[in-house]
Amino acid sequence: MSLFVLVSGPFTDGRIWSEVVARLRESGARAHPVSLSRQPGADLETHVEDVVRLIDSLELPDSPDSADPPGLPEEVVLVGHDYAIHPVLGAADRRPERVARVVHLDAGMPQDGDAALALVPDPSVHERLAADGDPGPVPSPEPAQWQRWGSTEGLSPHHLELLSRVAAPQPWRTLTQPLRLTGAAAAWPTTGILCTAGGTTVELVEALVRTGPPHLRKLADPRVGFFELATGHWPMLSCPDELAGVLLRAAADEGRRLTVPEEESSYARPFLLDTPEYPRVREGRVDLHLPDRAAGEGEARGPWPAVLFVHGGPVPAGLVPAPRDSPFYLGYARCAASLGAVGAVVEHRLHGITDYARAADDVAEAVDLLRADPRVDGQRIALWIFSGAGLLAADWIAAPPPWLRCLAFTYPILAPLPGWGAVGPRFDPVGALRAAAGTMPPVVLTRAGLETPQIAATVREFTTAADETKAPVEIIDVPHGRHGFETDEPTDASREAVLRAVRTVFARLARPS
Repeated sequence: MSLFVLVSGPFTDGRIWSEVVARLRESGARAHPVSLSRQPGADLETHVEDVVRLIDSLELPDSPDSADPPGLPEEVVLVGHDYAIHPVLGAADRRPERVARVVHLDAGMPQDGDAALALVPDPSVHERLAADGDPGPVPSPEPAQWQRWGSTEGLSPHHLELLSRVAAPQPWRTLTQPLRLTGAAAAWPTTGILCTAGGTTVELVEALVRTGPPHLRKLADPRVGFFELATGHWPMLSCPDELAGVLLRAAADEGRRLTVPEEESSYARPFLLDTPEYPRVREGRVDLHLPDRAAGEGEARGPWPAVLFVHGGPVPAGLVPAPRDSPFYLGYARCAASLGAVGAVVEHRLHGITDYARAADDVAEAVDLLRADPRVDGQRIALWIFSGAGLLAADWIAAPPPWLRCLAFTYPILAPLPGWGAVGPRFDPVGALRAAAGTMPPVVLTRAGLETPQIAATVREFTTAADETKAPVEIIDVPHGRHGFETDEPTDASREAVLRAVRTVFARLARPS
């Protein structure tokens, strides 16, 4: 049977695993919860050593019934919940010969050099740790505050009280010290257990792998399996029986494998329309594609109207190719230039769900740069926003300037997803629309008919609010299109949808105010 090492997320210790440990041991497995060091000076390296120490202490019991030599080390299934995936990965990197599998329990995918803070959903923690000097340990949450760290669905008041009772302040350096990985254990089998009340499902992950950045392709490796639990962020409390069963199945190499094409990620595939190149100028975070030739449907000479394309996200920092250099956004910008508008792409810094304020500043700065350019008619600007960047539209909906002639969306997220509490109330386009009091600029919304349910629900909220407020929304549907349909198996229908959207946006720019 398997040997499980169970490491819990921030603030908590091994006691929250008690029911899961009992179920695993009843099944014949060995299970050892880890309590990470809590002294104020502890850092991530301290917690890595905590896990390594436990791994080194584990040996098979000397038993006459055992077919193995006495004392032979046993391979370990390492389970990291939330923050604990960082010390788990660090320990696996130190002891790759002892690791049979790593389980990400409602946890992220940190890479070498990543700090755990990047995945912390509570914005107050980011503010605290951004201050100069020693901020001291991060206070443990009160019962009503655990929702800042993840979905509390399935937890009773007793569970929340228990969490707060066993919790201790989190040493701040554990969140800021970068994870260091040598790659020694990069090929170990991996399982992701997704707690779906937080908004992440296997279907959503599969869509990200299919259409997102190339580094996500590793999730389609046959050594990677997935399970879903229909509960919140603490399944060891809300559904210990189900979690124990899933862990046993994971150890047996079960789990759903992702089904995505074997060829390169659609992120790097050619754009679905054949668009010629136009002069391209880079100004800081903004690339401008200039229509310097007489465009059949546009204006032969500037100043021209402009469309600022806002790429989706979150995307990792240092992504290659960068979004503005990808065939996808090059294609859209060139489409705009072909009609006689400046097609601009902003390279904003939405790298995690706590980065929306920074990304909003990047977009606002890009708009100012664009409007100040003498080749641009600053009174005729459109914003075209994709995917997870859709939340950035809230500012422009809440206070639309007169020169903003159009807002365009393509398969956007238009309200924070479940578990995205760290985004904050500012970035809620649905709420902003309900409060806009009829001042909205025209909206062009392109919907994917095969959108993931979580994202589709936010779009329905937005269109319902638009109907109620009589906001001017024109919808372009792609009934058989998935998220990222432009590069994911493009069809004649998807090509026509993109052309219609581009022409509709350009028509809004061409109309007199």
